[in-house]
Amino acid sequence: MRKLCAFIAGLLFGIGLLLAGMANPAKVLGFLDLAGQWDPSLALVMLGAIGIAWWPFHWAMGQSRSLLGAPMQIPAKTSMDRRLIGGSLLFGIGWGIAGICPGPALVLLPGGHWQAWVFVLAMLVGMLLFQRLEARRQP
Repeated sequence: MRKLCAFIAGLLFGIGLLLAGMANPAKVLGFLDLAGQWDPSLALVMLGAIGIAWWPFHWAMGQSRSLLGAPMQIPAKTSMDRRLIGGSLLFGIGWGIAGICPGPALVLLPGGHWQAWVFVLAMLVGMLLFQRLEARRQP
């Protein structure tokens, strides 16, 4: 049941990205082009998503288990540190260069977009590198 729910959630997310045009790198780069032909539609999509997600997240914070019975895993850390800021900057730079982030990249994979394949490969290498560096860091 969990895998089916995860599949349905991912499918809805992907369809939403496609319908909103957020899997189109040109649209994303248009949002990031503050000095040129700025396209505010991504900001509207983000605000809509935040507004819709706020209530379920607020509810989830008071729960110990998910609706499917799994332990609730909400991060307890609320402070910002160098690692969070550095990771956010790295994510933003990659997003600005490629015009896509992980969700849209996965949506673009079945369409045969070579840029999405390069992006996902680089993302996986980055995740592996992080995992190795993090393993060294832990005592």
